Formats: sequence, C-alpha cells, structure tokens
Amino acid sequence: MQSLSFLAPLDWIALSLFIIFWVGYTLVSKSLQKSRPTIANQLAASRIEWIEQMIEREVRISDITSLGILQRNVTFFASTTIFIIAGLLTVLGSSDKAIQLLSALPWIEVESKASWELKVLLLVVSFSYAFFKFTWAMRQYNFSIVLFGAAPEANAAAKDKALFTKHCNWLLTRATNSFNYGLRCYSFAIAALCWFINAWFFIGCTLFVVAVLYRREFKSSTLAALYNASHHNSEKPLSDHLI
Repeated sequence: MQSLSFLAPLDWIALSLFIIFWVGYTLVSKSLQKSRPTIANQLAASRIEWIEQMIEREVRISDITSLGILQRNVTFFASTTIFIIAGLLTVLGSSDKAIQLLSALPWIEVESKASWELKVLLLVVSFSYAFFKFTWAMRQYNFSIVLFGAAPEANAAAKDKALFTKHCNWLLTRATNSFNYGLRCYSFAIAALCWFINAWFFIGCTLFVVAVLYRREFKSSTLAALYNASHHNSEKPLSDHLI
C-alpha cells in the first residue's frame, strides 16, 4: 500500500471510475445497439443499400472515390495521434520543467512527480490505443476498396450479390467501429486532461463525456435523420422522441 501512496485515495477512485466508465460504456453500447436504433446500426443498414446499388452500376469510380475519402479521414487522425503521442513523451521526458511551470498555476494540482507522470502516461496509453484503432480502421478501409474493385457484375447471380453485400458490409462495419473507438479515445482523453486540475473535476468530466457520447449515439437528431431516411414509411418517425 505504501507504494501507492504517491496518489491520494480520491485520485485512485477517480482513475478507477474513469476506466470503469470507459470499458462499461463500450460494453453497454455494444449490447444496446442489438435491440434499439443507434448511429452504428443505422449506418450499417444504409451501407447495405449503398453496396446493393453499387453492384448494379456499371461505373463504380464514384463509390471507390467515396470510400477513399473515408479512408483519408482515418489516415488524418492516425497521423495526428502520432504527433500527440510524441508531444506527450517529450513532456514526460521533461517532467521537472513541466511541473515547475504548471505549479505556478493556481488551478493545477501537482502532488508529486510520480503522480504527474502517471497522469501523462494515462494520456499516452489512451492515444496509443487510439492510434492502433485508427491504423486498423485504415487497413480495413483499404481492404474494402479492393473488395469494391472486385464487386460482382450487375448480371451476376443473386446469391453471389447477396454474399458479397453481406461480407463487404461486415468489413466496412468493422472499419467504422475501429474508427469510432479511436474517436472515443479522444473524448475520454479530454476527461483525462481534467485530472491535472483535480480528482473531482476528473470525475465530473468523465461523467460528462459518457453523457455526451450516449446522447450522440442513442438520442441525437443525427440518429433520427439516419433512421428516418431508411424508415421513411414508418408511422412513428424517430425524431419525435429525440432531442
């Protein structure tokens, strides 16, 4: 227990809640999207329609170009994350100077060098996880571009079209999920930054991030637009129930 004394008990509680809420939200959101509309499953439904229409087109350059744009967006975040990690490692290597500088700020709490380094390491781990998710999403989008190029012709058998649509959408869904997990790391990293102020602010920001992510995924007008676009014959538009 003495080896853990470089952090106050409240800080350990805040860090534990941060991890629990991050992992818990990921598991809960994956479970809820099986039984209710979410941005993820509505995009999956729209992608099926996209792939089906793409198969019927003779010229598919626009489809491959659109997929390339998605891939470049992921590439941008992956390269940006590398610079963030490099900056954090530089700060970690200059902890003494950074602590001396930030200690002059009245709203920053620096209990010890060990606590400072732990907070920076939390950010490094968060962005490192985001980098791996972005790079994996980027590779999956590359694979999807290859699949688009090898899509069946419009006169192919219905069974071949259905099989291609199923597995191509499966791959694109995995790519989108990986990208989403990377973006989620950015959101929780913002909460982790609040730990430099104090533990209570860290807890509050963690709860705020979870609330924002939940609202966007399950209660946003963006979800309503996606849902209503693919359920235009529905008697009860989803937007009637959302903010």
